Amino acid sequence: MILTIENICTAYGKVNVLNNVSISVKEGKIVSLLGANGAGKSTLLMSISGIVPIRQGKIYFYDKRIDRLSPAEIVKAGISQVPEGRRIFPDLTVEENLRLGAFLQKDPKAFHKNLETIFSYFPILNERSNQKGGTLSGGEQQMLAISRALMGQPKLLLLDEPSLGLSPLLVKEFFKIIKTINDAGTTILLVEQNVNMSLSISDYGYIITTGKISIEGPSKELILNDQVRESYLGKGKLTKKAQ
Repeated sequence: MILTIENICTAYGKVNVLNNVSISVKEGKIVSLLGANGAGKSTLLMSISGIVPIRQGKIYFYDKRIDRLSPAEIVKAGISQVPEGRRIFPDLTVEENLRLGAFLQKDPKAFHKNLETIFSYFPILNERSNQKGGTLSGGEQQMLAISRALMGQPKLLLLDEPSLGLSPLLVKEFFKIIKTINDAGTTILLVEQNVNMSLSISDYGYIITTGKISIEGPSKELILNDQVRESYLGKGKLTKKAQ
């Protein structure tokens, strides 16, 4: 396992958000984390990244415990997060945003090789390299947010609602790219509102309900699960993968 979370609890003040949550992510896979708004999905990602400290439990990256590390140390270990809402630096250019994502990269040749890979995923960013991030469209800003995280060459990529606010056509393109990134060797933990699309590209899934894991299993089984279909997909709606 690249990531193992054991019975973690996280709270904001006196309000418990995560209650004894346990999940695991196999190296090289895409794992979906699904649930309603406010269920605790983003909090779980921020707990992994060290942004929100856990109150109890343990988080392991490979065999190293990381829940006591700072966010910077967790990034150095090989985990990058793309937060909900993109959070790019609007007054910096596309290239400057990408350089910030590669702050740990000291080899210029490796930096440029990684940049070429990023531009192969998102060619429009190459064209916009000298343009300020804040002037990009919503879809282009999401491309930049993902690319900035990838510039650190993470072993594990945490994606928080990457399709939020995007057109249906662009959503399909993003999911293809997410699968391509995974095929190139990056393990992905995906929080996504589009349950159907998320399960169609992931290997395993967890449903989180009011801070607890309520259902888990291989994605192809979750698609066929009656409770999941009623709550998130609508009766009778199956993906092509399930059919």
